[in-house]
Amino acid sequence: MISIFKPVRGLAACACLCFSLSANAQIMDQNNLIAPGAKVELLGGGYAFTEGPVADKKGNVFFTDQPNDKILRWDAKTGEITTFSDKSGRSNGMYFDKKGRLITCADEENQLWSFDKKGNHTLIGEKYDGKLLNGPNDLWLDAAGGIYFTDPLYKRPYWKRDPAMQQDGQHVYYLSPDRSTITRVTDALNKPNGIVGTADGKKLYVADIGASKTYVFDITGQGQISNKKLFAEMGSDGMTLDSKGNLYLTGNGVTVFDPTGNKIAYIPVHQGWTANICFGGKKNDMLFMTAQKSVYGLKMNVKGN
Repeated sequence: MISIFKPVRGLAACACLCFSLSANAQIMDQNNLIAPGAKVELLGGGYAFTEGPVADKKGNVFFTDQPNDKILRWDAKTGEITTFSDKSGRSNGMYFDKKGRLITCADEENQLWSFDKKGNHTLIGEKYDGKLLNGPNDLWLDAAGGIYFTDPLYKRPYWKRDPAMQQDGQHVYYLSPDRSTITRVTDALNKPNGIVGTADGKKLYVADIGASKTYVFDITGQGQISNKKLFAEMGSDGMTLDSKGNLYLTGNGVTVFDPTGNKIAYIPVHQGWTANICFGGKKNDMLFMTAQKSVYGLKMNVKGN
C-alpha cells in the first residue's frame, strides 16, 4: 500500500526495511509518557490505508480509509468502529472546528471539505490564485477558525483529474475563518506534509517530508508565519502535540521530541508505515495511531494538546 498511495516518500524501495526496523525496535520512554504496563493494542484492521485521525470532544476518534473513500469512527466507550461517511472525497488529514464540524483534506478533487454531524459535506476551499490546489494533505485550525494546510503532490491511482502539479510548487496555505480567501503562508519547503499548531496559537510545526526535516515557525497573525527554525532532523507524515508541548512525529513508528527538540521517546508500531496520530479516548490520554491497514491505541500518562 505504501508504494501505491504514498510513492513520492521514497518508501516503495525500502518498505521491507522499514518493517524490519519497526518490528525489531524497542520502546524508548525517557520521560515516562507511556502509562505503566501499557502496550500498543490493535483497535481495528482490514482497511486499505488508514489516515487522518482526530478526536471529537467526547474522545471518539474519526479516521479515514482513504483508498476506500471512507471516514470511520472509533467509539471511545465501546471500542466499536462504524462508518461515518462512505463518500469522503478521499479525505486525508482532518480536524474538528469549534462547532463540531469535521474539516477534511479531500484530495480527490484538490479540495477542503466540511462535514456536519450527519455526514453531509460542504466544499469550503479548492483554489489559490485562480488555480486548483495540488491535493491538500493535512491541516490544523487556529483559535479563530482559520485553517493552515499543506498542499504536496502525491499522485493517486484513483484520480480521474489531471495528475500534474497545479501550483508552482508544494507549499503551505491558510484558509480564512470566513472561508473567503486562501493565502500562501510559506513556499520555503520542499514537500510539506504533517502540520500542527500549539494550543496558545504561537507556534506552527510543519514536516518537510521531502527534505526529511521538521520545522517550527512563529505565528505572527492570522495566516502569517515567520522565523523558520529547524526543529528535528526527520520528516513526518502526520503529527500531534501532548499537553506538555511534546511533538509526536510518525513514519517508522512514532518518535517524540520535547519542546526544545530533544528526542525523548520512541514507540515502534509493527507495520511498514505509521501514517498519522492523535490523542483521544474518554480522558484524552490514549494515543491513536493509523498504520497502513490497521489502527492502534496506547494508554499514556499525558493528555492531548
